[in-house]
Amino acid sequence: QVQVVESGGGLVQPGGSLRLSCAASGHTFGTYNMGWFRQAPGKEREFVAIITWSGDSTNYADSVKGRFTISRDNAKNTVYLQMNSLKPEDTAVYYCNAVILGRPYWGQGTQVTVSS
Repeated sequence: QVQVVESGGGLVQPGGSLRLSCAASGHTFGTYNMGWFRQAPGKEREFVAIITWSGDSTNYADSVKGRFTISRDNAKNTVYLQMNSLKPEDTAVYYCNAVILGRPYWGQGTQVTVSS
């Protein structure tokens, strides 16, 4: 009923940049926050960033503050994560999340690998 699809992952060198996109479709009723999480092998999924419907409020994990920027385009039901100054420790599968009418929806994830 709700589909969440991430894209934009890939291999990048340390210090490089990537821009992830996440498009939500289907029964996306009302207003809803969207965010990004990530999960590295052997680690639990961790919060990365979140943005409100209006886009006027954002929160970031301390580990990405100053490097990542989350934004959204509600006309496209899309949220973005601009990742700059990437570090090897940013390597993970990045998941998009949307909470719609109290229900969380997750994408399949997109792999981000930061390596020289």
